[in-house]
Amino acid sequence: MNTTPRDLQPHAVSPVEGYLRTLLSELADHHDGEVADYIPELAKADPNDLAAVVVTVDGKIYSAGNFDQTFTIQSVSKPFMFGYALQNHGIDRVLRKVGVEPTGDPFNSITLDDMNNRPFNPMVNAGAIAMSELLVGETHAEREKSQLEFFSRFAGRDLTIDEKVYQSESDTGHRNRAIAYMMLNAGMIDGPTEEVLDLYFRQCSILVSTKDLAVMAGTLAAHGRNPLTDTRVISPGDVRDVLSVMATCGMYDYAGQWMFDVGLPAKSGVSGGIIAVLPGQFGIAVYSPRLDSVGNSVRGIELCKRFTKDFGLHAYADRSDTRAVVRRVYHGDAVTSNRVRSKREADLLKEMGGTIRVIEAQGPLHFGTTERLIRQANMSDSECETLLIDFRRVAYADRGARMLLKQFVNAQAERGTKIVFVEAQNNPNLGTFLQAFEPEVLSGQLSFVSHFDDALEEAENACLEKHGVHHAEEKLSLAELDLFQGLDAAEIAALEPLILTFEFKEGETILTAGDVGQVIFVVARGSVGIHLGTSEDLSHRIAGIGPGQSFGEMALLDGGLRSANAFAETSVLAYGFVVDEVRKLAEKHPRILEMILANIVRSLSNRLRAANDVIFALK
Repeated sequence: MNTTPRDLQPHAVSPVEGYLRTLLSELADHHDGEVADYIPELAKADPNDLAAVVVTVDGKIYSAGNFDQTFTIQSVSKPFMFGYALQNHGIDRVLRKVGVEPTGDPFNSITLDDMNNRPFNPMVNAGAIAMSELLVGETHAEREKSQLEFFSRFAGRDLTIDEKVYQSESDTGHRNRAIAYMMLNAGMIDGPTEEVLDLYFRQCSILVSTKDLAVMAGTLAAHGRNPLTDTRVISPGDVRDVLSVMATCGMYDYAGQWMFDVGLPAKSGVSGGIIAVLPGQFGIAVYSPRLDSVGNSVRGIELCKRFTKDFGLHAYADRSDTRAVVRRVYHGDAVTSNRVRSKREADLLKEMGGTIRVIEAQGPLHFGTTERLIRQANMSDSECETLLIDFRRVAYADRGARMLLKQFVNAQAERGTKIVFVEAQNNPNLGTFLQAFEPEVLSGQLSFVSHFDDALEEAENACLEKHGVHHAEEKLSLAELDLFQGLDAAEIAALEPLILTFEFKEGETILTAGDVGQVIFVVARGSVGIHLGTSEDLSHRIAGIGPGQSFGEMALLDGGLRSANAFAETSVLAYGFVVDEVRKLAEKHPRILEMILANIVRSLSNRLRAANDVIFALK
């Protein structure tokens, strides 16, 4: 079989893999159960083997333990053989051969449904043997080849048969022979009986790894499309029928309790394998040879219980399309905060702002959506120093989402990346979200910032500081102020008598929209926020003004009313110039007004260009 996997490249340890490794470590001391010995070759398995693999519907593989160790597929093959029969013969013919009702009898019971004289379902041995007769081919060899190729398409690679296990199955399979001859007598199979049994024994002896089983389960989760090779194996309708029978019959007489505890369609095998499927999201496979009294892996069941409980993965829980969780991704060189910057600062952020990365999340956060969100976050290159995740559009974050995010934060802290959760405090849907991350906040691994622009501005300041541009505490020299760039010493001296000095306390109103514009302000120390709307509403912050930057300049251009509100975000020291006084001074020193107007126009032009860049980046 020729297939080309899309993504088999090595990957860094993710929160999902970290979780799986921790879980396997905790389960390693569980020694309940016994290795199957009624087939002699199976008794040779190492009882301490343990592995788990998750494969998402878009081909991401998360693995832990000895996931490449091979073993025979045994009864985990049954749902796939049922899918083969459905694909090649249709539901009507298949249901003449086998039912879909669960049975409380053991998987190898020599019984048929009294009403229809057929096996109860395709997950017990009788039903699986009946399905083996439906293999397509003129000869026994062709049917065997058809079976192996079909299973290989599910696994995304060429599979083989363990001849020793096959021979052991054949030599000791007397109970299965009794089942087959009973069905021959009942007209459920036509024979030759030994050839049908041979195909069944070979089916159970196919060699797989835990990774192979996870890919096969992932193919069912992806509605019949192999997530690695992108090959359509069976139709979505056939997958629906397979998963339905897995849900009710896949774990034998433990099936009801399994669906209550775990909540995912599943199938187990006596070699120690279990697969489970969350449609539309992922398939999981677990391998541990120690079995309970009904033939299910003891540690495999416990792992699946823990996994689905911790991440809220029950099939009947509400789910959404995981692809929509990331609304937008951009960097700090394309989108900047509303802080008004000097040319030097703006140029440096244009050059180095790519070290700031922003991800906007949206919709519900559960295991599937959070895994995709984290995967997108992990795509940050090695130069990412600050990662902002915007939570303002998140509908909810369940327990599984919080667990994954906590592990993600810890992993990023080890890499030295600063993580900031933004707007979570303002989102009424997130409830106790902040409290869940108190340890990470206290340890300095994570910070919460209420307003996005504040978080972005803080990240920019850190970037500027790292590259030698320090945020000035105070600018007392007029010559250093952007508004007066280009003026000579004599012109500066002429301006100095006009200076008015203002001090504002934190939170104090400086300007109010609608007031007459009479004074131009220049910040000497502190920070001023410019806001639209009413003076009581500070949510619409359109600019932040720091030392050396001016505000209220429009008064010099049009002499009109104030168009926005200005508030002291910290204690502020500002210089003020009365517009009429500047105009009078210009009668003797016309160049002063010319340079001030030119500097205002340049500042407004830079702000407009920056706004255009943001609009382009976010469109």
